[in-house]
Amino acid sequence: YVKAHKSIQAAINKAHAGDKIVVAAGIYAEQITISKDGIELVGKKGAIIVPPKKFKKNTCSGLSGPKTEAGICVTGRGVQLEKFITEHRRVLGVKTKTQDVSVSGFEVRKFSGLNIAVVGCKNTRITGNTLTDGGKYGTLTAGSVKTLVQGNKVSNTGLGPIAICMDNFSDVLVKDNNVANHNVGLCVQTDGADVQYNRVTQSCVGIFVDPGTKKAKIRHNYVGPSNTKCDGAAGIILDGTIGVKVTDNVVEGQHKNQAATGIVLVDDPCPQTGPNVQLSCLKLKGPAIASNNIFIRNTFRDNDLDIFTNTTGKGNVFKCNNCKTSFPIFDLCKL
Repeated sequence: YVKAHKSIQAAINKAHAGDKIVVAAGIYAEQITISKDGIELVGKKGAIIVPPKKFKKNTCSGLSGPKTEAGICVTGRGVQLEKFITEHRRVLGVKTKTQDVSVSGFEVRKFSGLNIAVVGCKNTRITGNTLTDGGKYGTLTAGSVKTLVQGNKVSNTGLGPIAICMDNFSDVLVKDNNVANHNVGLCVQTDGADVQYNRVTQSCVGIFVDPGTKKAKIRHNYVGPSNTKCDGAAGIILDGTIGVKVTDNVVEGQHKNQAATGIVLVDDPCPQTGPNVQLSCLKLKGPAIASNNIFIRNTFRDNDLDIFTNTTGKGNVFKCNNCKTSFPIFDLCKL
């Protein structure tokens, strides 16, 4: 048990694999690193983690750009990272994955990079946390397998960059999270990712599935009214994806200059240089063509436009969607 104003990190350093650490209510100005298997870190109501005056370098230092730090860094051992180019450093390899760590019940505020990061781990569970004003991300899981991100509240008092991003090697489940006030609510970069029953509001893009991502499932999510501060808005964007299923989602209130859209399906030329280069495009090293994506039983309400497509790809299917307006060429809402 960690009493108020004592050190969470000191308790982790003394803990053994399988230990449960319970943190009392209070404000903890700490940078937390977890690299031991089986640690269960539980914050009681009112347990708040804020940036310390000084940081020590760990795996998450510079993960989302120069001079950025994470509030809670769950990390494997011997993690190899690419140099930072954009978004975050991609994981190249992990010598030993840290396994079976869970973090729940904390409020984490205002870290320059990420409020919670999972890097090079297995069976990590990030549940029931409140993440506020992350400088780059609310939470990111990268180079990991079998990650669960569930029941978290991720918000920003301004308009944050990205709330939740998944760049795993494989197997990520993101469900029941509540996201507000971000440029991108949910960022999907993992093949086979399962994104379900999340609620995203007051954001520019509710769910963005990155170029080249394969066989992700986007289902039963709610994307509500867009933020008026956004330059443009869309509920769900599939950008050069392959075999992604978008089913049973509700998208409403997407408005900006009569051009905001419920669902967007497009190809991406994936330039390798320039101010808007994407991390996924750097990995692909060529154009991403949207193909074999499926859109079924989605509901659209009060959007400028419900469905927009611009792809040369084959096998994309729209069926049984409940909407009113789509573009171009023919009315996808009636299929």
